Amino acid sequence: MLHMHGRGGTVQIDGVKYDWELLSEPQLSSSDGWRGMMVSLRQRDMPREAVLEFPTPKRLLKGLPKGRSHINDAIASRGVRAALSAGWDPASRGKPTVFMVDANGD
Repeated sequence: MLHMHGRGGTVQIDGVKYDWELLSEPQLSSSDGWRGMMVSLRQRDMPREAVLEFPTPKRLLKGLPKGRSHINDAIASRGVRAALSAGWDPASRGKPTVFMVDANGD
């Protein structure tokens, strides 16, 4: 099932289920400026969360209206694979691991 503008969903990668949830839309912070959309990833029944922080959309930097964030199962699947490749261990304990997504979505 494809969640086009949902706040969350589930993807299956190599037989393992991962839940994803939109944590925050892009927002303006008085101390940090614009911050991009943030998405939580969690392997089912595992303690450690990964958080993907996407770049701020260019339209916001240009002063254009915010619009809607685009997150779906395909983007979440790529995020899970990238986080695992970058060393995310869902079975470990500790604070969420934050991964910055580059402008190409990697």
